[in-house]
Amino acid sequence: MSSGTEPAVDSVSAFSPRFEFLRVTDLHAFYGESHILHGIDFTVNRGELVTLLGRNGAGRTTTLKAILGLVGKRTGSIMINGREGIDLPTHKIAHLGIGYCPEERGIYASLSLEENLLLPPIVSSGGMGLKEIYGMFPQLAERKNIQGSRLSGGEQQMLAMARILRTGASLLLLDEITEGLAPVIVQTLGRVIRELKEKGLTIVMVEQNFRFAAKLADRHYVMEHGRIVEMVKKEDLASQIGKLHEYLGV
Repeated sequence: MSSGTEPAVDSVSAFSPRFEFLRVTDLHAFYGESHILHGIDFTVNRGELVTLLGRNGAGRTTTLKAILGLVGKRTGSIMINGREGIDLPTHKIAHLGIGYCPEERGIYASLSLEENLLLPPIVSSGGMGLKEIYGMFPQLAERKNIQGSRLSGGEQQMLAMARILRTGASLLLLDEITEGLAPVIVQTLGRVIRELKEKGLTIVMVEQNFRFAAKLADRHYVMEHGRIVEMVKKEDLASQIGKLHEYLGV
């Protein structure tokens, strides 16, 4: 029973797994005349990790971009930490506490690893310092003076992940972070994500590697043709695995 003393909607410090950080309602997204998302509805609770699963072209990456306002047009509602974001420009959406790790990574080739790491602006208090980040990614500490063009794909992906941790973002949008990476790097990213969950960060992850996602996620949303067609909770995963495999073609 509620005591009537629950925190205000914009309270970041009061962690509750039941408190919605993100609510997407009837989200439509367009690139020019192409209608990509057709009424997306989903929620993510504070401290929760959810995945967007589906085959290529299902609309998963577009969903992340639409949350950030990186599509041509969007309609519907995107409530971020109690604030409506559908009409906000991207830089103001980021300042609501969102960090985005895109599939293409966006590493600056001419800058050193540490210069890349220091580049993003702080969007909220509570971001990690270099010492904490290097403790989480010791491989990056060893390569901090190496130019971006000389980093391996795995090092670039770890850097892209590490870079958003400095910003103070409370909600992380991660797009295909394991794609094409060696198993040892995938294991490192899995360990980091578990640590971030323990710190109370909220995560939405687009991921093709279902085995990786299944070990981490609290809930899975399955997408087809720009719509969410199924939601599976972690505790129901074993009984629903056959249906998920049918959707995903694995």
